[in-house]
Amino acid sequence: MFDGDKRIIDKMQPKLKRILIADPQPASARLFSELMRDIAHSHVWVAGNTERALRIAETCDPQIIVVELGDERVDGLGFTRKLRRSTWTCRKAPVITITGSATAGMILAARDAGVHEFLRKPYSMKDLLRRLEAVTLRDRDWVEGVGYIGPDRRRFNSGDYAGPLKRRTDGSETPYQQKINQALKIVRAAVAASETDPQQAMRAMLAQATTLQSVATDFKMTLAASEFYRHLTKSVNAAGGFTREDAERWAAPMLAFLPKDADDDRKSEAA
Repeated sequence: MFDGDKRIIDKMQPKLKRILIADPQPASARLFSELMRDIAHSHVWVAGNTERALRIAETCDPQIIVVELGDERVDGLGFTRKLRRSTWTCRKAPVITITGSATAGMILAARDAGVHEFLRKPYSMKDLLRRLEAVTLRDRDWVEGVGYIGPDRRRFNSGDYAGPLKRRTDGSETPYQQKINQALKIVRAAVAASETDPQQAMRAMLAQATTLQSVATDFKMTLAASEFYRHLTKSVNAAGGFTREDAERWAAPMLAFLPKDADDDRKSEAA
């Protein structure tokens, strides 16, 4: 049944060895499990509720996670948000949501929770393979923000999403400029959250400082990002930590590079 896709399946298989399925419906979970064993000889864990799914994710390091939406026994979106904010090895693992009652609002909510792909029931083998190919063979930038943590939502791959682009500037910037502006906006949001959400704010600032050092073409920006990173890492090892005022002072040379119209996007800067 897979002859036509054999080469693609062969490429995907190393990334499909450990699968977590969070689905309270035994028949649905069993079907997905059997398909994954046929496709990649996967080892599959099944969780019938959110708590068990979280325990398995923490201890078993799944490579792909599948969550059911629309059943109160599994909070698929809450699970995804907790996964993304965790320190677990699998926190960046692709998440595919499955539901038989998809709506436009549900698709957008899944995307905004940090989901990679959305799959409607009933689905065909072709549908499943397309989603698996998207999460294993098509790289997407990772966004380490404060309000949002997950794959770049502007590159949402699901064939079910046909909505508008999130930002009015999408399509008018070069890829490098998009990445730089997004990183700067996330830094600004993280600085603002450095006292209310210090752990994630620090993680976000470190990630964006690293990104800016690698993609900035302006030497002054590269230097500012390097200095910002140095201050952050030094504060991690300091007993007293850092304050919001510290973060604002350290970030100021970098944030001077934000476009003048960046204030228009303040509501989405953590994305």
